[in-house]
Amino acid sequence: MSGLLPLAGRARRLGDDVNTDYIISSRRKRETIDPAELRRYLLEDVDAAFAASVRSGDILVAGSNFGCGSAMEVAVTVVLGAGIRAVVAKSFSRTYLRNALNNGLLAIVADTDGIAEGDGVELTGNADGSVLLHARGRDIACEPLPPFMQSMLEAGGLVPYLRAHGRFA
Repeated sequence: MSGLLPLAGRARRLGDDVNTDYIISSRRKRETIDPAELRRYLLEDVDAAFAASVRSGDILVAGSNFGCGSAMEVAVTVVLGAGIRAVVAKSFSRTYLRNALNNGLLAIVADTDGIAEGDGVELTGNADGSVLLHARGRDIACEPLPPFMQSMLEAGGLVPYLRAHGRFA
């Protein structure tokens, strides 16, 4: 994961069961699916001021079942459009996890207890694919990503990977 990590930023703390309609309201995708336009509506139904407070490099830190709900891919691309390169959560819905990886959003599973809004966090990786989350003076082991997923993320997602390689490895 040499091209992706290290990654450091400010924790933007969310709870459990953040569904895709919270991430971006489905009514917004009727207007456009352009992430650069939609970024201003990121998490608006949770906190109307959230999108305006996001800084490029922020890292979403959540509880369990992040991205549950519908399978709308725009719930991933709006996060990327806001300048957020990674989400760290206790668990992800299977569909959100797959959409994240396909679109080049780093989705890391780790114990996020004790990380607060605004904390400085850093993700580092080792050659063996293991990832560590550094937060509040602790090193937290994360679930490793399989080598293929690492390669796909480093390429920028599924489509860029297929463009570069022409097929799956």
